[in-house]
Amino acid sequence: DLTDASTTNFTASNPSSTILQELARKTRSRSLAIPTDDIKVRLRLRELNEPQTLFGEVAADRRDRLRFVLSLEIAAARNDSDDDRMVVDSDDSDDSDDEEFFTRGDDELREARREIAVESLHKAKHRLMMHQEELALSIPFRKKLVHEWYNHLKTYVTFSSQFGDERPLSCVSFSPNSQSLAIGSWSGNIKLWGVPKCELLRTFKGHKDKVSDLAFAPRNQGTMDMSDDNSSTVGLASGDMAGIVNLWNLENVSPIARLEGHEARVAKVAFHPSGKFIGTTSFDKTWRLWDVNTEQQLLLQEGHSREVFALGFQCDGALVATAGMDAIGRIWDLRSGRSLMVFQGHVKPILTLDWSPNGYDVATAGEDNTIRVWDLRMGKCSYVVPAHKSLVTKVKYWDAQEEFDAVRYEGGDDMDESGSSEFKRQVLSGTHLVSCSHDGTTKIFTIGDWKPVRVLGGVDSKIMGCDVSG
Repeated sequence: DLTDASTTNFTASNPSSTILQELARKTRSRSLAIPTDDIKVRLRLRELNEPQTLFGEVAADRRDRLRFVLSLEIAAARNDSDDDRMVVDSDDSDDSDDEEFFTRGDDELREARREIAVESLHKAKHRLMMHQEELALSIPFRKKLVHEWYNHLKTYVTFSSQFGDERPLSCVSFSPNSQSLAIGSWSGNIKLWGVPKCELLRTFKGHKDKVSDLAFAPRNQGTMDMSDDNSSTVGLASGDMAGIVNLWNLENVSPIARLEGHEARVAKVAFHPSGKFIGTTSFDKTWRLWDVNTEQQLLLQEGHSREVFALGFQCDGALVATAGMDAIGRIWDLRSGRSLMVFQGHVKPILTLDWSPNGYDVATAGEDNTIRVWDLRMGKCSYVVPAHKSLVTKVKYWDAQEEFDAVRYEGGDDMDESGSSEFKRQVLSGTHLVSCSHDGTTKIFTIGDWKPVRVLGGVDSKIMGCDVSG
């Protein structure tokens, strides 16, 4: 009887052990770096003596099958090495896999983190307060206001077409006051155009290679005032294929400073909302944080297995999102340096991302022709938008600025029950998303149902970038 009881107990304990093993295997499988190139996936499957493809299997299914096979190989190896302590070893291995590698930062980085933490708390408090006051507005009023705004978006047409440069244009950005437009070219030149007359204001020369991206400095800091005539004021930053980042004053045609450190092409340049820091991504598989005033590198951050292509700062300035050729996105906490969240879902490289003005939604897009919207509150993808017929080069949320007061659209002026234009901006800001693609179209999507309310065509070639005036 004792023998039968012990046998029964052992058998009953096996299912829970099996479940723990399976959970450990799935946890490890999620951390595996799987190639996004379908050819490499096929070759890896062949090395593992697995069929290169199955009937009806697409590239995404093959990646999942390779991930599953590799996780089984790892589990089998662990069983062979120590079968009696498999569960404990699995937990220890998970801890070691999740352990963050870090190097001690210097005093400048610590002070920057402290400054970012203080400023971001004030901005987050104001943002949440505005959201609370927005909820006090009646739901019918908010719905009608947004509906009228969507009707206004349907009237968008091509206002003008301008020959920008002798070489292809790689990037474009509106100034914070929406009165000028900067474009970067493969010729290495940056040109500043007046809006809406499209007159050429200035040509900046300083890059020896193709300009890959550019960004205007925000105007919420005195040292970043766009109207300041001080020759040392930074109004624009740009990166090129040689790995150089140039800082420009809008009154000078030559760069006033140069940030060097990247070992490969700079893919993205973005200003922190405070205007005091610049974030850059590169094909050297890193992203970096720079101090604008001292022109020094504060942070060199790894975390992607392939080239890092996209970067964006949250409106509060506390978080930054990065993504790249490994088809993975990450959310980083600038106050602590920790990686808070990983975006997994794209089957091909991610080329662009943007934060919603609400502070918790992030849109990513890339070579799989889709836009994915991620909700940080839920910690997962909330919607997949089949956006274009070719790769998506840019996504941009519309963020209403102070100049939006001068924008008058049909039905918008008679509906402000609160009597405050600030609430109108608050309600409408972030209510549509703009994307462009190599299929030659630019689309405007509504938020929530993600329907294309307007499609702007008429371009005979690939669209490399777009921006939305505030």
